Amino acid sequence: MKLHCEVEVVSRQLPALGMRNRGKGVRAVLSLCQQTARGQPRARGERSGPHLTCLFISTLKDKRGTRYELKENIEQFFTKFVDEGKATVRLKEPPVDICLSKANSSSLKSFLSALRLAHRGCDIEAPLSTFAPVKTSEFEKCKTKMVITSKKDYPLSRNFPPSLEHLQTSYCGLIRIDTRMLSLRNLRKLDLSHNHIKKLPATIGDLVHLQELNLNDNHLESFSVALCQSTLQTSLRSLDLSKNKIKALPVQFCQLRELTDLKLDDNELIRFPFKMGQLTNLRFLSAARNKLPFLPSEFKNLSLEYLDLFGNTFEQPKVLPVIMLQTPLSLLESSARAILYNR
Repeated sequence: MKLHCEVEVVSRQLPALGMRNRGKGVRAVLSLCQQTARGQPRARGERSGPHLTCLFISTLKDKRGTRYELKENIEQFFTKFVDEGKATVRLKEPPVDICLSKANSSSLKSFLSALRLAHRGCDIEAPLSTFAPVKTSEFEKCKTKMVITSKKDYPLSRNFPPSLEHLQTSYCGLIRIDTRMLSLRNLRKLDLSHNHIKKLPATIGDLVHLQELNLNDNHLESFSVALCQSTLQTSLRSLDLSKNKIKALPVQFCQLRELTDLKLDDNELIRFPFKMGQLTNLRFLSAARNKLPFLPSEFKNLSLEYLDLFGNTFEQPKVLPVIMLQTPLSLLESSARAILYNR
């Protein structure tokens, strides 16, 4: 029985020695293993009995793992945030807290149930692992970041690790989005820049945790209404659509109200959505080198910290508006107006 997650082993003795823990978890594979009466590992899949059950924590640097006995050796479980994939197991000997995070919540619950049984010396229904070093391929399953910047490195014959949170596939010559990417439910950052993608599938909206989407330097001509009305409304924070062929964005684009960063440089934009002011969280907007003739009236409602509109073809108004001041004019203002009027 195994669990893939991030682990930090915290010694409770260090504070007494005036020392601190590192404070950062590492990707690890937790394995429940069982020994026979003679101290030999049981065969894989063999039903466990009331024998010594141990916990092995293996990392990429230590594939053989660190062994912890479990029978009558667990002092306390901390499971308040188990639904978020977090838990802590406090051992008596050695006096350490095993802090687990970024685990699948259902897998974590099952693993904790098995730990409780092992602590009591009860039978564990699930098949237990053998005392074998964890293979490197096991750590691929819990990989959270993958960067691919060439065609030759693109995985054609194998799937992306399901635990990925950050995926970059640039300069890979993609003409469409790989459907395998759309099954990465933990994905938070997706970088598809410098490809040849012409259309976005509506199923990108099924990536419920997606916060950053980079589509810079592709061949996009539009951003669909379906994407604007998907779960991206509540998750998407940063969107890069620069260096495409987009002429206009749908009015529903303004429903992406969690956006803070928007890049639209080097497109063919002829207008902004007239409800642009609804993007109340927007702080960074760059739309240089487009074909914008004017800005919508709601643009003034934005709370921008950075704005770049260089290189657009803004039109000069044919008639300058007459501004009627509501307060009485000062003597200087009255004199200046009289001089301009009689000049």
